[in-house]
Amino acid sequence: MLILKKTALFLTAGAMAATGAVAAAPAVAAPAPPAADSAPAAEHPRRTEGRVIAKSGLKLRDKPTRSSRVIRTEPYGAIVHIFCKTRGDHVGGNDQWYQLTDGTWAWGSARYIVPRNGHHPRWC
Repeated sequence: MLILKKTALFLTAGAMAATGAVAAAPAVAAPAPPAADSAPAAEHPRRTEGRVIAKSGLKLRDKPTRSSRVIRTEPYGAIVHIFCKTRGDHVGGNDQWYQLTDGTWAWGSARYIVPRNGHHPRWC
């Protein structure tokens, strides 16, 4: 019985298409997921906010090393957006570096950035 119903449906749809009786309807897309940057930074799964605690400002570099080129400096107390963390040169006994996404992709020593709201960045 089920086979007969499927066959009848198939034949009816085919006949309607052959006679032009099927009207074209616009495709309906599923709702898009929220944009990646729509969530606040502290709640975003790929980004964490941090505060710079280096009294003289924090030098941000192009690699997670103390000898790499300085891209810019963030002042004491600045809020930065951390994308991820990795290991690099030791700075004050800490070998973790944060990749920041504030305008340019730069690296800052985790020794001088404190993550906010208890959210710690993911590993790169």
